[in-house]
Amino acid sequence: MNNVIAAQVNAFKSLFHPRMLALIVWPMLVAVLFWLGLSWMFWNNWSAGLSGWVASTPAEQWMAQGFLAAISGYLVTMILVMLLVPVVYVTALVITAVFAMPAMVNHVAAKYYPQLERKQGGTTAGSVVNSVVAIVVYCVMWLITMPLWLLSPIAIVLPVILSAYLNQRLFRYDALAEHASDAEYAQVIERSTGKLYLLGGMVGLLQFIPILNFFTPVYIGLAFIHFCMADLQSLRRQH
Repeated sequence: MNNVIAAQVNAFKSLFHPRMLALIVWPMLVAVLFWLGLSWMFWNNWSAGLSGWVASTPAEQWMAQGFLAAISGYLVTMILVMLLVPVVYVTALVITAVFAMPAMVNHVAAKYYPQLERKQGGTTAGSVVNSVVAIVVYCVMWLITMPLWLLSPIAIVLPVILSAYLNQRLFRYDALAEHASDAEYAQVIERSTGKLYLLGGMVGLLQFIPILNFFTPVYIGLAFIHFCMADLQSLRRQH
């Protein structure tokens, strides 16, 4: 637990370095502009598709009653906006993991782990594959669990669990790609799976804070870099 907290503290310190501050805005900005562009081109198609799907389910009769009937014309728009917000955030995470992580890793390594040997067990292709797997699994779990979001206690827990999975799966590979060998990467993941999920869940809570979540992807990446490099260094000292 101590190293999970230490990773977050060190990530916060690293975040205010000029090089890291320069990275904070653009992943989220690119993600927002990307989805705004798609929304401008396909909003009518998305609305029609979602309306057709709702009409084919029992939800249509439920929405036609009481208060929901008065706002039914706006519900599809509301649902689309609710879907787009997490999609934009996840897109920013992926952009950070694939494009910003190398610069972040170099910065943290030079300042905190200058003696840590680079064994370069990861590749760019591996990073892309890892990101694709993370997003596919996350989306499948999100769709499968969607009915459970209607149950209020579970609706509070599920987003945190899904966020914990996505964060640890998305960033652990790139955090270790430059420095760990294939065998070391497997060892770090095996012995620290629980802590990686805990870290992913804790930093993932920031995504639910409006405005602040605009700046969190880089912070999350830094937290995983600090944790994974410290764990790799500890692993090598034990051998």
